[in-house]
Amino acid sequence: MTAKLPSDFLWGYATASYQIEGSPDVQGRSPSIWDTFSHTPGKIKDGSNGDVATDSYRRWGEDIALLKLSGANSYRFSISWSRIIPQGGRGDLINADAIEHYGVFIETLRKNGIKPVVTLYHWDLPQALHDRYGGWLNKEEIVQDYVNYARTCFRYFGDSVKDWITHNEPWCISVLGYATGAFAPGHKGDTEHWIVAHNLLLAHAYAVKAYRDEFQASQGGQIGITLDCSWQMPYDDSPENVAAAQRSIAFKLGRFADPIYKGHYPKIVKDMIGDRLPEFTEEEISVVKGSSDFFGLNTYTTQLAMEGGDNEIQGNVKNTFTKPDGTQLGKECTSSHLDEHVAKLTTILAQRMCLGYRHILPVSARVTENGFPVKGENTLEVDKAINDTARVDYFEGYTDALLRAVNEDGVPVKGYFAWSILDNFEWADGYDTRFGVTYVDFATQRRTTKSSYDFLKKVWKRRRHSGGAL
Repeated sequence: MTAKLPSDFLWGYATASYQIEGSPDVQGRSPSIWDTFSHTPGKIKDGSNGDVATDSYRRWGEDIALLKLSGANSYRFSISWSRIIPQGGRGDLINADAIEHYGVFIETLRKNGIKPVVTLYHWDLPQALHDRYGGWLNKEEIVQDYVNYARTCFRYFGDSVKDWITHNEPWCISVLGYATGAFAPGHKGDTEHWIVAHNLLLAHAYAVKAYRDEFQASQGGQIGITLDCSWQMPYDDSPENVAAAQRSIAFKLGRFADPIYKGHYPKIVKDMIGDRLPEFTEEEISVVKGSSDFFGLNTYTTQLAMEGGDNEIQGNVKNTFTKPDGTQLGKECTSSHLDEHVAKLTTILAQRMCLGYRHILPVSARVTENGFPVKGENTLEVDKAINDTARVDYFEGYTDALLRAVNEDGVPVKGYFAWSILDNFEWADGYDTRFGVTYVDFATQRRTTKSSYDFLKKVWKRRRHSGGAL
């Protein structure tokens, strides 16, 4: 199909600092909670850590060359808080070496025609703040320290960076870090994660306020947040399963999006959680509401939702990939599934979520992450791993669905970032799971592009040379 995308459409790749940078103690960087967590025995599936990752703090020139050759016009990456302010807090020293490093990196991206899209926080809280006062559990301290860190980044990089993301996936930060214990800092329980999620929303909102009050007029950028959600498709047409799918979205996405775009938590969440769900003051909610210039969405797959679950975090919804007729919803591949309907359905998530809030705020959407881990890829020799036809099929389905959403359904999507340009340290999975369109030999750091890299390169090349058409 011949289709047009907006002239200001951003396309490229996304990464996170702890997953790629390595160099954990170079040029004054201090430990983050992910350094501590990954070095704790039993926390990472393969016993590894991010000490080297893809060595991108040193090999960033190779990464930019890959991005440029791919045809990407933008690159979403995160800055390491514990590099910028090693001890993390207000009054702590700013690291001049880190400022210089990221400044040179950003300018090199721009000289190569690649727009920097900066995530301020992608899960790597300075360990010093966690030790000092409990990190994200302490509202009075962490909000001020996060805003101070954000303001530092705006001050030093804002003349060159026009696209800011405050937090990546606050659901993962709060639930996996403070409820299940699967991610740093590894806490388990049924109350802390509600507090952390609340404080993340406040830190996001007050950082946005600082940007808008002090920097936006002169720097001319945009700022928002990235949330995550898999499309929840009712298991069948029964009223209870339709309601279950809606409730699942409220617990995964709505409890972050609704305060930002509507000014309150979803009623179903408040009713189920009761007084364990913190309340906003009138001043706080006035800052939270409207605190995103765009709707950032990370989405990877679709799930079937049915009534009858007992997991409060999921809204007491049971999820499955098995259809009523016993067939599977797509091809199982680690944690992602894909069939002919899934790509379209997941893009509908961006459509419905974005359009669902447009009557309140004129927001556009950005798919800030979308990617696929090919099952068993880690065990393959490089010559076989780079022939990643399953990942090509995945990206073909999603990019086509995105085009149709924009052109046929009028969804105001303004960006698409594939995860990821490189195989990297995949959090609690270590190096066992690969999402990259570039194969990384972690022993030598040699990079070899895969078939999926070539596929997206062709897609973006057509976009670059056809005045917006694909």
